[in-house]
Amino acid sequence: MGKVERIVFLSLVLDLFAFTIPLPLFPRIIEWYTVREISDPNGLLSRTLRFVSAVRGIFYKPLQNSQRWDVVFLGGLMGSAFSTLQFLVSPHIGSLSDTYGRRNVLLVTMIGNILSALVWIQSTTFASYMLSRIIGGLSEGNVQLATAILSDISTPRNRSKALAHVGIAFAICFCIGPPIGAYFASRPVPLFVGALQMELNVYAVPALLTLILLIAETLFLTVALPETRDTQPDKPEVHVNEKSNAASAVRSVQERTEILRVLRKLHFLFLGIFSGVEFTLTFLTFDLFDWNNKQNGALIGSIGIISALLQGGYVRRAISKVGEGKMAQRGVSSCALGLVFLTILPHFVSTQPKVAVGLLRAAAVCLAFTSATVVSSLTAHASLQCDEGFDKDTGKPAAVYPELAKGKALGAFRSSGQLGRAIGPLLACASYWTFGPSVTYGVSAIAMLTLSASMKTVAVLPGKSS
Repeated sequence: MGKVERIVFLSLVLDLFAFTIPLPLFPRIIEWYTVREISDPNGLLSRTLRFVSAVRGIFYKPLQNSQRWDVVFLGGLMGSAFSTLQFLVSPHIGSLSDTYGRRNVLLVTMIGNILSALVWIQSTTFASYMLSRIIGGLSEGNVQLATAILSDISTPRNRSKALAHVGIAFAICFCIGPPIGAYFASRPVPLFVGALQMELNVYAVPALLTLILLIAETLFLTVALPETRDTQPDKPEVHVNEKSNAASAVRSVQERTEILRVLRKLHFLFLGIFSGVEFTLTFLTFDLFDWNNKQNGALIGSIGIISALLQGGYVRRAISKVGEGKMAQRGVSSCALGLVFLTILPHFVSTQPKVAVGLLRAAAVCLAFTSATVVSSLTAHASLQCDEGFDKDTGKPAAVYPELAKGKALGAFRSSGQLGRAIGPLLACASYWTFGPSVTYGVSAIAMLTLSASMKTVAVLPGKSS
């Protein structure tokens, strides 16, 4: 791992650690605000919960714990709102990084993230907490800019290995972030904070930890991260006056633009389905197994651990032989298999509960493989379309095409995925409540199989690109 790769990886760990800390707290935060604001029928939370209850009532009327279902659904809506903001802002962040530099734009987005954490610490109303989430949604740019930076400094040959660090950081932090967030949720506020005599959020301690991590990340990036825009990799492989098998040298601008359009579509469709599966998985375990938060955390944690091991031990080594498109297709097929297991699972819950749990674990392994492969592979494939090659004499990019600028192109690619993440959980919830888990996961399995079959055009081996 090179110096810049280490810097980017460490910053991603800090950033995603901070991002994952509040994930398990959403339902309890909403419950806390509900108790505080229940007497105000015209407050934002009361009006939002009435809307959520009305929508949920159209599709599903539980015999008990209806308020708990509403709180869970509202948590999903908050996640969808965050993804919607990312859908809107990601292309602009990418374009700005092409103009003003990756480092400069990244540091500006970090200021927004720090402001978001500060607002969270002091958010004693639901409206102020939503303001914190909005600021965070508009500011989060670390992942896409890290992808652009790693694309700047890596050659086409080692691009996928470099970008695998993003997936590994995700997997690690989704394993450790939520449990640590849950642990610090029960810890008392430090004395120096309590001495300020301010009214704080009930989960001010996790918020304070998030703030410390973000400040540390910002200082670290300020000191350690160099500018990488228009940087020539240490061992350039593409020159304008040399023959090369690299895709950027043998494909026209129009062909690469079309490939990027196809990849954005695949990214949107995949994450639209996959994010719905992720979100309803906790519905399934609560609905059919009556699992508690600890059991759900263990399931999600196991998926993260397996995904991290696959990223580091398999994907980084195999992708150069298999190809980015083929690796992504294998991940989509694995997701389809996992969905088949979830489709038949409900039929064994009453009669053979051990078989049902076994099917759930098998599905979790399939989903872990999917998490380890699809998004990172599609991202690497998209990144490869942005390589122009470098002039031997000047060391500068040989040609600059606005539609293929790394920041702009990868920002648009991330934006398409975030739109899928915004829509997927809402559609999956509606389907789960209306038709039940078997139909929901069965249709999703068919959709994933169809998506896998449609990926033949991008699932080509390295060196066989036309």
